[in-house]
Amino acid sequence: MKTVRAIALLALICCPLLPSAAEPVTVALRDHGRALLNPGMGWTMHFYSNLTEHYGSKLEPSDTLEWFEGCSVVYLRLPWAFLEPSEGDFRWSLVDTPAQRWISRGKKVAFRFTTSENWLEYATPRWVEQAGAKMVRYTFPGGPAPDGAAADPVFDDPVYLAKLRNFLRAAGERYNGNPDVAFIDVGTFGLWGEGHTLMTQRLKPEENERLARIHIDLHKEYFPDTQLVISDDVIGPETPGDDFPLMRYCRERGISLRDDSILVQPGEKAYFHAELARAFWPELPVVLEHEHYGNTRKSGSWNGETLLRSVEEYHASYLSIHWWPEIEWRENVETIRAVNRRLGYRIVIPELTFPAGIVPGVPFEISIRAGNAGVAPPYRDLFPAYTLTDERGGIAGVLVDETLNFRRLPVGPAGRTPLTKHVSRLTLDARAPAVKPGRYTLSVSVGRRDGNPEIALPYDGGDSRNRIPVGSVEILKEPR
Repeated sequence: MKTVRAIALLALICCPLLPSAAEPVTVALRDHGRALLNPGMGWTMHFYSNLTEHYGSKLEPSDTLEWFEGCSVVYLRLPWAFLEPSEGDFRWSLVDTPAQRWISRGKKVAFRFTTSENWLEYATPRWVEQAGAKMVRYTFPGGPAPDGAAADPVFDDPVYLAKLRNFLRAAGERYNGNPDVAFIDVGTFGLWGEGHTLMTQRLKPEENERLARIHIDLHKEYFPDTQLVISDDVIGPETPGDDFPLMRYCRERGISLRDDSILVQPGEKAYFHAELARAFWPELPVVLEHEHYGNTRKSGSWNGETLLRSVEEYHASYLSIHWWPEIEWRENVETIRAVNRRLGYRIVIPELTFPAGIVPGVPFEISIRAGNAGVAPPYRDLFPAYTLTDERGGIAGVLVDETLNFRRLPVGPAGRTPLTKHVSRLTLDARAPAVKPGRYTLSVSVGRRDGNPEIALPYDGGDSRNRIPVGSVEILKEPR
């Protein structure tokens, strides 16, 4: 009898992956094709687009664009003068009010603080000039003019920089490292915060670059723990090329690229820096902003296929809603939905194989085919987790495989997602908490190392925590 038990024990040790005589179960999961609201990606709503009247002013306080599929971020672009109308008098409610509407729905906020606007005489507060900062008058788009309607700061004036530092310090205390902030633009240099002076002071390229570095460093100083992005226009809106010293300077500091000029012009001039994006997107999220939709429609520059192509070529994680949202949605539903199937990342697990029975303490395997059907990585570590729940929905077991990081999955062209086959070798601990024999629902999710689901998967039937049930597993006392 002892010999029989010894042989059985030896068989269990040598062949631990067969707890049940039943054939493993293979299930196929079908992508539902809808938008996913996941961290680090999505449409960004221009609630304030320089002017406070654009484009969120008509939205009800309860309207956070749940109906605009894929909208995940409210974007607030405002001149410094609105946020600090007198020195030390900060009007944060101007941004915190719309921000909290979105945040309360589980969404994010993004900012740009500008100091140069052609439509406003003083985007930099007038009190800064009164404190002794030098200003340059200009006529838009002609350039410097003593009687110009707008005043630009001298971007390295010591008084201006001292006052700007105080503002950015206050903003940094509120928003740096804030988990509800998706990104912040380096926006205090150049017209509209885009980093150029072509239609204002008309600075030489080398001077433009020198000043831009000052403002890049200021943002990095006060927002060291926040994703920063900078407009491609800082090196020239139409400057060809894929390698610039200033953009390398940004990349080395973890500052990513945004292109504010998509579809300003039609055809081959719809955008200029997709090649430049290659240096950024493998490690940092790229942001795209299309021209004001109504303007492009009026000029004939708007083209849905071109917009989608820009997402593909830039490997974009974010894309703007740059008009009255109900109009942009109504007139472009199919384009928006096509963008949503590619924008950012889209983790797919089209096939999963698991055992019909599991014995606590005995290793077993779950095999999956997985891929990223989006255009960009998730830029965060993500791991598969397998959860066992009882008939009441109670969690009986959570098993995470840290040998598969979805962050490293390659991306491919539309309709040709590269799939990786991966085998997870797992063990349901036999000690505690005890799991009674019986049938349990097996679910798959993707998230943190601790098994906390962090992203939505494109499958129906998931619970409120993005766990997708894939089948039934029997917990056995011992191998059959």
